[in-house]
Amino acid sequence: MLGTGQLLELDRKLRAAGGARLEQSLHRRVRRAAEPVHRELQRAIRTNPIRGQGGGRTRRGGGRNGRAHRVAGLRESIARAIRIEVRNRAGRPGARLWIDRGRLPIDQRSLPDRIEDGRWRHPVFGNRKRWSTQHSRPWWGPTIRRMEPHMRREIARVLDDTERRIRG
Repeated sequence: MLGTGQLLELDRKLRAAGGARLEQSLHRRVRRAAEPVHRELQRAIRTNPIRGQGGGRTRRGGGRNGRAHRVAGLRESIARAIRIEVRNRAGRPGARLWIDRGRLPIDQRSLPDRIEDGRWRHPVFGNRKRWSTQHSRPWWGPTIRRMEPHMRREIARVLDDTERRIRG
């Protein structure tokens, strides 16, 4: 099992070995190990089937001719806001994937959580007398759980390689 303690110990050894290049290499390889998870999260949100359902006085099915609306702009903006952060120090080493909500339009900043919940309501084109309910599938949690074994294997391999290089 891979733990924070192992990463902290490796970081101490890197500094003791005076290996700025080794540290940069570790950082780059941890980022590379996280990139498949990053791409998979982006794919998951881009392909998430967001369906509309009319509310109030709207027709059944929520869209013209009863078809559900597609919200491609929302999914694409969320996919572009997903970031990878790699930390070596400050007591919390590792890779972190997160959504940079500052890159989303102000009125969409809570939507990644709503999409993950599977349902949210909003006024139709800002008209507070007509509301619509959108439905989706959870995407963040299932994707992370599916990709976690791959990420753990890759990080363990990177740590083993780096530790071998430190020992010489």
